[in-house]
Amino acid sequence: MRIFCKLWIVLTLLPISEVAQAAEDMLTLEHCHLEGIKQQVQCGTLQVPENYQQPDGVKITINFAVLPAIDNSQDKEPLMFLAGGPGQAAVSLAGGLYRAFNEVRKTRDLILVDQRGTGKSHPLQCENAITMDAYQTLPEDFSEQEVKQCLAELSGDLTQYNSENAIRDFDAVRQALGHQQIAIYGGSYGTRAGLVYMRMFPQSLASVVLDSVGPIEVPIGLFGKSAARSFQMLLTHCQQEPSCQQAYPNLAEEFTQVVAQLERDPLKLTIAHPRLGTNTEFNIDKNKFLSTIFSQLYSLEGRSLVPLVIHQASLGNYAPFAGLTAAGETNMEMFVGLTFNIVCNEDMPKVSAAMLAADADNSFNGGLSHLAWKTACPIWPQYRPDDAFYQSVTANIPTLIISGDLDPVTPPSNGDYADKSLPNSKHIIIKNGSHTPGVMPCAITIINEFLDKQTPGGLDESCLEEIPGESFMTNLNGGI
Repeated sequence: MRIFCKLWIVLTLLPISEVAQAAEDMLTLEHCHLEGIKQQVQCGTLQVPENYQQPDGVKITINFAVLPAIDNSQDKEPLMFLAGGPGQAAVSLAGGLYRAFNEVRKTRDLILVDQRGTGKSHPLQCENAITMDAYQTLPEDFSEQEVKQCLAELSGDLTQYNSENAIRDFDAVRQALGHQQIAIYGGSYGTRAGLVYMRMFPQSLASVVLDSVGPIEVPIGLFGKSAARSFQMLLTHCQQEPSCQQAYPNLAEEFTQVVAQLERDPLKLTIAHPRLGTNTEFNIDKNKFLSTIFSQLYSLEGRSLVPLVIHQASLGNYAPFAGLTAAGETNMEMFVGLTFNIVCNEDMPKVSAAMLAADADNSFNGGLSHLAWKTACPIWPQYRPDDAFYQSVTANIPTLIISGDLDPVTPPSNGDYADKSLPNSKHIIIKNGSHTPGVMPCAITIINEFLDKQTPGGLDESCLEEIPGESFMTNLNGGI
């Protein structure tokens, strides 16, 4: 293993020999290979305090990876990726980011850090979340007992697995790698983390990209209204697109019909497992149908399938719906212990009963998106950020804000909050984009230009006009 000792740069008050030893104890970096990347990259760990108020106390390991630039001769600031969730592990996204950010990676390193509580950074994972049978389980099966079982599996002082300590870890990685400044890209919850980073360590950041914003001012977890808006846009676009309108002229009515039928008579079917071919029990009720459709609204690919799934379900054919369930089995792992730890402490305490009721007053999935929080949060261990955490961020750092107009959870109105409070920002709304549209090729081109110019104004956004409108699958053979 090759050990790098760069911490001496920031620990100049100590004798060199002590600094070198301390750095060896804290930072490791070695060549490695990650799934989905043929090129050799670098994998590292950094020891940090679990509690930054007790620097000599318990240490935890922060896992990270560096995807080296193809040409580093221009010595540009690296781009650190802040993952979503909360609960995504950034390093597990390496293969996809390596391809999506290829233009950026030509001249910049990409740094991926597993947020504390995810991946290999003291993960807070619940085994029952991993082993859940996607075919038999219904959303309402999630119970207090499962929450208690999850809590019993977690270790460490949960009060320390919060957004601000995560940012202290990220900045410690920056320092350990010897970078005076970096650029950051935050996606979804990663934008919340990015805003906290901007407030805590503005001097560390040369520029910021916020993709699908979860602003400080808007609690995470209220997705009823935004999901209904996104679904209504799907229905409208289907009726505006000739082939979809011809295939599904009564799509809204069919959706209402299916939901009503499943509410009256939940189904218990025996199907051929979509991947294994074996007989499998498949339970479907209203909540399962709605939650699965909701999850498809996040991506253009998922949205393209929704009219077909609704139409076939209205005819009594749930095979396409089973296919969506199978696809959901392979989704990115989420470390739900961290998800609950942050949302139950940093967001839901700011949500009133009136806010929940208002959010549930919608024509799509009502208050279904609140179900998990209502179950877990009352019994989850508590910590509470101070009032300063909830103040709008006003850092004067060049910031590019990106929103997808079709987004079911972080609509463009979220991006407006950050745009108003940040004095050096620009908000781009991608008309035909959904959640985290910043990874679309056109957006990557704009991001790359922004990172080079370090000003959000005057960017070439012409490619946005070439992004096609939504298209939909119109038959079981895959036709559009």
